[in-house]
Amino acid sequence: MSPSLIEQNLAAVRRQMEHACQTSGRSHEDVQLLLATKTVSSEKLRLALQAGETLFGENKVQELRDKYPLLQEYKQAEWHFIGHLQTNKVKDVVKYATCVHSVDRLKLGQALHQQLEKENKAMDILVQVNTSYEESKFGVSPESALELIEQLSRLDTLRIKGLMTIGKWNASQDETRACFRLLKRIQAQAAGQHIAGVEMNVLSMGMSGDFPIAIEEGATLIRVGTRIFGERYVADDYYWNETLGYTIGD
Repeated sequence: MSPSLIEQNLAAVRRQMEHACQTSGRSHEDVQLLLATKTVSSEKLRLALQAGETLFGENKVQELRDKYPLLQEYKQAEWHFIGHLQTNKVKDVVKYATCVHSVDRLKLGQALHQQLEKENKAMDILVQVNTSYEESKFGVSPESALELIEQLSRLDTLRIKGLMTIGKWNASQDETRACFRLLKRIQAQAAGQHIAGVEMNVLSMGMSGDFPIAIEEGATLIRVGTRIFGERYVADDYYWNETLGYTIGD
């Protein structure tokens, strides 16, 4: 049987990942691939699972809830939540996801903490930083990132594993690279503070259009969707919650 288009796309992305790692003197084992599955059908998702992929990310709580049973058939697979999260959706996210990439305010951290305490659980999180300074994007400002990390560290159900950002939209490679370099600097600053309970091992940055640059600048996790599953037919504003904000996985 010939490989599916999704298998071919996965192989192409993996080759690009490996090349970016070689270019920057890194091991390919240092970078994880997360498949962004917004609007992706169960059939396509199953093909990715059968191809051996294990890490998936959703932007919408409803889609996370609907697709979760499929991953239960594949015990090695896990979901991350990569979209902007409203506090009234925390209960479902805690139920289905193992990590939230988009913690960008103390209020959200407190809501997650309260729900996790009720369930006697803990959860991995990443702090989202708006490194492009675009008003249309969510994320804590770079200047406030360290303060937010310190505040969140006091909530003992939250395991801070690192940072997340989105490169500047429709930008030059240099502008995109500057966003990723800024996140890397914030990672170094946070690590240097040696805050109890805080790890800075994860840099979630890079999507379909810019993941090679992200890898060259230190990404440890990239979020790729359209390069694997094809173009989507739902407008991006479907993923904008509460106020304007770009979708996080592409």
